Amino acid sequence: QLQFVESGGGLVQPGGSLRLSCVASGFTLDSYAIAWFRQAPGKEHEGVACISNSDDTIWYGSSTKGRFTISRDNAKNTVSLQMNSLEPEDTATYYCAAVLSVSTMTPLNLWGQGTQVIVSS
Repeated sequence: QLQFVESGGGLVQPGGSLRLSCVASGFTLDSYAIAWFRQAPGKEHEGVACISNSDDTIWYGSSTKGRFTISRDNAKNTVSLQMNSLEPEDTATYYCAAVLSVSTMTPLNLWGQGTQVIVSS
């Protein structure tokens, strides 16, 4: 089946770093723009970052720009999210998804199961 598998979440102290990975299974990743979304308890679903299939367009949310870096490795069928200087407000479940474009970030019904990030001292 077509699916994403996220990994790399966990518990980290404020100021720490995590690297999330999203591995595609059943299809090749290089045909799609890929986005990371997150949802914190009691808060709305939020776009975190997005990268185009050709790597020429990248978008970051205002709360993560300058701290997070999205990248892709098509040879490994993987999109990663490097998260530095983590804050308690970054606590959420993080999901990757194929999207129509960077500008719209409309999901194409290809989602991972999510990986939980908890930032706490």
